[in-house]
Amino acid sequence: MLLVHGAWHGSWCWDRLRPALGADGWSTRTVDLPSAGGDAGVHEDAQAVLGELDRIDGPVVIVAHSYGGIPVTQAAAKAAGVSRIVYLAAYQLDAGESLLGFHGAPVPDEPAGLRPVPDDPLPMFYGDVPDAEARDAALRLVPQSTRSFAEPLTEAAWRTVPSAYIVCEHDRALPPRDQEALAARSEEAHRLASGHSPFLSMPQELASLLAKIALGSAG
Repeated sequence: MLLVHGAWHGSWCWDRLRPALGADGWSTRTVDLPSAGGDAGVHEDAQAVLGELDRIDGPVVIVAHSYGGIPVTQAAAKAAGVSRIVYLAAYQLDAGESLLGFHGAPVPDEPAGLRPVPDDPLPMFYGDVPDAEARDAALRLVPQSTRSFAEPLTEAAWRTVPSAYIVCEHDRALPPRDQEALAARSEEAHRLASGHSPFLSMPQELASLLAKIALGSAG
């Protein structure tokens, strides 16, 4: 599995999930998106995902969290060997859509600069994560490129690659009603009684669900 993080985060966010997946026999890789802490946009992020996919032999399931769904949707349209995309409380956008546009927010003509870490990230991202771990995670967040939120997709891999969606029912970052609308674009939808970051709050449960979805793709 290739695990792709969301905005303001890094590959460190998967550190609790990876051992749980490994215990079930799954090999995992991660990628750090250059838009987190830098001024890269969607297409540079997609290139980073493609670069990691090129290092993987055989079929791969991509798990994309939150904003990570956008570059994954772009990248997987060009990649061979992707057996399934799993959107974890993620943006399953179509060609021509951007994150800001999806939310009906103004899209700047020439997006530049960085969006700071949200003022109060603990309830937004880590409401059901143990306090110490939530504080540690919040300290690792970095500013996010404005371009990554403004640039539209030019391709949508889920139109040709099988996809599944995991709705996080208590999410305070991407509202569950928005997730439900995005999940309608997937072939199957699943639910977790979690906040935005189940890889930290319930890694075992998430690992079990991801394995179920991945084995379904193998079958």
